[in-house]
Amino acid sequence: MPLSYKEALEFIYSFTDYEKLRGYRYSPEEFNLARMEKLLELAGNPHASFRSFHVAGTKGKGSTCAMIESVLRAQGYRTSLYTSPHLHTFRERIQIAGELVSEGDVAWAVEKLRPLAEKVEGLTTFEIITALAFLLFAHQGVEVAVVEVGLGGRLDATNVITPLVSVITSLSFDHTQLLGNTLASIAREKAGIIKEGIPVVSAPQEREALEVIEETARLKGSPLIVVGEDWTWESVEKDREGQSFTIKKLNPPGFSLKVRVPLLGAFQPENATVAVAALDAARHRGFKIADEAIREGLERVKWPGRLEILQSSPLFIVDGAHNVESARFLAQSLKELFSWNRLFLIFGASADKDIPGMMAELLPLADEVIFTRASNPRATSPEEMLGKAEALGFKGRVVEPAGKAVEEALKEARPGDLICVTGSLFLVADAKEAWAVISGKPLPPKDPI
Repeated sequence: MPLSYKEALEFIYSFTDYEKLRGYRYSPEEFNLARMEKLLELAGNPHASFRSFHVAGTKGKGSTCAMIESVLRAQGYRTSLYTSPHLHTFRERIQIAGELVSEGDVAWAVEKLRPLAEKVEGLTTFEIITALAFLLFAHQGVEVAVVEVGLGGRLDATNVITPLVSVITSLSFDHTQLLGNTLASIAREKAGIIKEGIPVVSAPQEREALEVIEETARLKGSPLIVVGEDWTWESVEKDREGQSFTIKKLNPPGFSLKVRVPLLGAFQPENATVAVAALDAARHRGFKIADEAIREGLERVKWPGRLEILQSSPLFIVDGAHNVESARFLAQSLKELFSWNRLFLIFGASADKDIPGMMAELLPLADEVIFTRASNPRATSPEEMLGKAEALGFKGRVVEPAGKAVEEALKEARPGDLICVTGSLFLVADAKEAWAVISGKPLPPKDPI
């Protein structure tokens, strides 16, 4: 009998899944490309059959990936998008031609990989997923893939590809227990995706991080394009449906294009400029990408769970901010775009995050703070978060599970109030599912396990 989708997922999650673990070491002993290279070789090196963009970074990498893929699809290429984590269904991680892969596609790929995986010792869930994605991309005739790094870059399973362009989005402090507690050490891991002679585009960076990227690019002989120096954006106009701005090339000057993205957030113009700079670098490598495709692709891009408005009265927003800088940008965006009588903040974060730092950015805005826990093993207990908040001089209450926290906030909020769920993409997923049930909306697709 053919493998079922449920059985395929059980196989994928039977390996070590670092998205659900705490306290592991990020080292060449536990993370290396040898397993991935061997598995892909046994599979016929599917990643050699398509071109790619490779995107690393601390924040904005998912949005940037979505923008690049949307533009390439608008140009007429058969595209694929590989991102992580997912909100509701595993299939969100692997998209082809703008659509989630089917349950049958996942089962087919697992059937192909399962006998090969038995020949490679020590494989992880993320390595299996990455190989599965590449196998599906090759099987379905993808021309160009946009691939998001899972963690870090240098030792990440995705780092087996040789892309058209390498991209490094904004770097800040996250996963410091794994990647290091300085911007230089974090940049060194992210810059590990830079390949010999392959152009690299970087978002604006702190000098400490940029120096590492510059040095790595120089040693690799890779042309470096830096947004903020070689590209910029200006004249941002914002509303609740999106934002318009002009992207300009400074070095050499000439390119100027007014665009609109339907994504909220103070950081999205930067992400869009990084995406356009990467697409322009691909154009200089012979890839056909018209200005009109850039405009159309950016206008149609979708990236849920990031400053996403679920309802207008009371205003209900979810955002996956999960580090201090992202929390700062969320607070800035809320103040710029919205007004409210009372702000209900539903907060939950993973244990490896700078929770006090995130609270310091967000809690001063809130009239009511509800601490809850996402349905993920890495989630911090709400009681612990409440204790951290009280140590900072803030008050709040604990409500579990996340669905109940959403229910209580919706009951208490009135027209003119704002509810914001943040701290973790896992929490955002739980909140969106709870909101759909309470509001009688169609539920997002859900996996059987």
